[in-house]
Amino acid sequence: MNKETSGEKIRCDACPVMCFIADGKSGACDRYANHSGDLIRLDALTIIQSSDQAEDQKLVPFLGEQDGQQAWNGDIIKGDRPFITAVGAGTTYPDYKPAPFIASQTVDGVDMVTVVTEGIFSYCGVKIKIDTDRHIGHERDVVRVDGEPIGHVMTSEYGSKMLSLGGVEHLTGGTKKEGRVTCDSLMRLCNREAVTLLIGEEEHATEVIVEAGQPPIINGIRENLMRVGCGSATIGMFPMQWIGHVDDVVVVDDHITGVLSEHETGKQLNVPPTGIKILGRRSTAGRYFQVAEPGLGWGGTDIDDPLKILGPFNSKIAWEGLRLLMVSTTGEQYAYYELDASLTPQAKPIPEKLKASADLIAENCEPSVCSVLFMGGAGGSLRAGVTENPVRLTRSVKAALANVTCGGAETYVWPGGGITVMVDVMNMPTQSFGYVPTPALVAPIEFTLRVSDYAALGGHVDRITAIEDIDQDKVRTVKKNSGVRDPLERSYYGWAKDRGWQ
Repeated sequence: MNKETSGEKIRCDACPVMCFIADGKSGACDRYANHSGDLIRLDALTIIQSSDQAEDQKLVPFLGEQDGQQAWNGDIIKGDRPFITAVGAGTTYPDYKPAPFIASQTVDGVDMVTVVTEGIFSYCGVKIKIDTDRHIGHERDVVRVDGEPIGHVMTSEYGSKMLSLGGVEHLTGGTKKEGRVTCDSLMRLCNREAVTLLIGEEEHATEVIVEAGQPPIINGIRENLMRVGCGSATIGMFPMQWIGHVDDVVVVDDHITGVLSEHETGKQLNVPPTGIKILGRRSTAGRYFQVAEPGLGWGGTDIDDPLKILGPFNSKIAWEGLRLLMVSTTGEQYAYYELDASLTPQAKPIPEKLKASADLIAENCEPSVCSVLFMGGAGGSLRAGVTENPVRLTRSVKAALANVTCGGAETYVWPGGGITVMVDVMNMPTQSFGYVPTPALVAPIEFTLRVSDYAALGGHVDRITAIEDIDQDKVRTVKKNSGVRDPLERSYYGWAKDRGWQ
C-alpha cells in the first residue's frame, strides 16, 4: 500500500477517496488506519481451515484479544487443507497493482494458486428471497430505507417474495444521500445485519425487517412458515386426510385457490359435487385465481373471514349438513362449517381429524427465512490484479480452468460476457463486507487455478507465495462451514478428469 505524508497525516490509496489519515485514526471506510505513521489494515487476512467437526465461525481479533473470542494458536495448517480468502486482504486500486496475496499450495499432486483481492464493487447489489405468502408489495414497487429508494420488488417465486436492491443506478445515479443509504443498507444486509425496508407508497406501504438467515418481520409480525404449496397443490397432497371426514375442502391461496370436490384429485377419489361457488376467476377444474386482493390474511390474501370468497351454494346440489373445511396454505388458519337448512355455512368446532390435517399441512411447511445473495461484476481492478491480460481470466473462468469464490464460498457465475458472480452471504465468513464512500461495496473474491494455467494467462507469477509462508501474525482462521464445498474440490475444474480425478 502506498502512503504519502501530509504533516502528521498519511494518504491511503486503497480506493478513489484517497483519504489523508491522522495518526491513531482510521479512514472513511474504517478499514485502514494510521498507526504511528504506518498504514495498517484493521481486519486480518482470513484463512478457512477444513475440519470434519462443524463449529460456529468465530472471529479472531487482529490486534489483541477480546472476551468471548477464540484466540488463534499460530498454526496455519492444523493438519488440514487451508484456503486463503480475500477477507482482510486489501484492494488493488488503482488497478495496475498485483493482487495483495497470490498463494500457492499442492493439492493431490497438483500445484494450485489462489489469487485474492477485496474488490471495490460499484456495480453490485443484492437479491433477497423472503419466504412468505404475505403481501409485501406489488411487482415493481419501490423499496426504501430512510426515505431513499434503494431497489424494487421483483417477480414472485413459489412461496417467496423477491427483491432486487442496490445496483449502480442507486449507488451513483441518484442523490448523494441515496447512494450513501443504498451502500450502507447493502453492506449491513451482506454482513447479516437486520435492515428495515419500507415497500410501496406511503398510504399502502409495508414494513419488512430483513436479516439473512432469519424469518422476516412484516408490519411487526414475525413470520413462521413458508407455504407447503399453492391451494391446488395442497389439495393434491393431502386428500387422504379428508376423505370420509368432510364433504368438501377449500384451500385459500392468493394465487391458486383449490377446491377438493371440483379438483381432479377429488374426481379420482370419487368426491361428489357439493354445489360450492367460489368468487374468483376459474382456471382448470378446482383451481381459482384472484379470489381476493393480496394482503396479510389467509393464504396471502387480504381476508380474515374465508367465507368472503364463497358465493351461494347451488340448491340443486348442496344439502343441509354438508361439511366444509377451509384452510390456508400454511395450515395456520383453518375453520370448519356445516350448512344449515338455508344452505348457509355455520361455524362449528373443528373435528379432531380435520384439526390434525391442518397440523399436518403446517408440519410440511418449511421455516420462513430471508436469503441474501450478493451480486457483483468483477471488472478492471479485480482482473488486472490477477493478470496483465484481463480477458484471459474471463475466458479461464468460462472454461472451468479457474474457480471463482467469495470468501471461500461457492459462487454462481452468470453466463454471457464478463465475470458476474452471485453468492449466498450465509456461506461466507462473518463480516466479509466493507465499503468505500465513493460509494461502493468492498467484497472478497478469489480465483483458484493450476499454477501452469495461471502462468499461461499472463498471471503475476513472480508474486506467488506459498500459503505456509504468509505472515502468521496477521492472519485469523475460521472453521470451514460444513455446508460449503471445498473451493479446491476437483469437480470445479474441467481438467480434473484428464488426471483421473473422478
